[in-house]
Amino acid sequence: MSETILVTGGTGTLGSVVAERLLGDGRAVRVLSRRPAPARTPYAWRTGDLKTGAGIAEATEGVDTIVHCASNSTGGGDVAATRKLIETTRGAHLVYISIVGIDKIPFFYYKAKLETERLIEGSGLPWTILRATQFHDLVLGFTKAQLRLPVTFTLKGRFQPVDVREVADRLVELALGQPAGRVPDMGGPEVRDSAELARAYLAAVGRSRPVVPVSLPGKAARAFRAGANLAPEHAVGKVTFERYLAERGS
Repeated sequence: MSETILVTGGTGTLGSVVAERLLGDGRAVRVLSRRPAPARTPYAWRTGDLKTGAGIAEATEGVDTIVHCASNSTGGGDVAATRKLIETTRGAHLVYISIVGIDKIPFFYYKAKLETERLIEGSGLPWTILRATQFHDLVLGFTKAQLRLPVTFTLKGRFQPVDVREVADRLVELALGQPAGRVPDMGGPEVRDSAELARAYLAAVGRSRPVVPVSLPGKAARAFRAGANLAPEHAVGKVTFERYLAERGS
């Protein structure tokens, strides 16, 4: 009997890669998205909205495993959305992607992720949670968005960016295995100063401009500067930021 796996947020940065990696070996892969199904898709598409609950019961019907990648970058509604998912799920293994440091950094989005973790842990479902450091894509996006400015600003502190493909591979491994609870964190191969990462991108695109680290006030910013977002003891990723830039053509 083939395994049925649902990927929430299956059109997002991480979810789309997870869904692609899961295809094969007789597995039935469902993708949950608010968007209508494209003309051609290898997945059993399910249109639904975790915010309202519309279509979620149908999407979770008969699934063996759910890889929960859907998230709102503002943190708004993540807990309520996960609660709706849990309420309509009957015994499926729930695999959740979270973020390193959410229990130490009082940032509103991180608080929502931590509350979501606790909801999953108390759900009665078999579960697995993986925390990862920030993706290369996030670091790139923040720097790239400032290309029209005469200077590039960075948040003062260090980051340990990891490649989304490597995180997807780890999630697939966990989804195909037994429920494992909270598994070891996953970090990128290098801990880098934020200004250094910004300069690496500028060099890759042939731009030269001042890079200005900004020290923001507040407890969350202080926690970032203290390295609460890092997992140097779990630097299992292999793709460096420079390799990521080279592979994507910057």
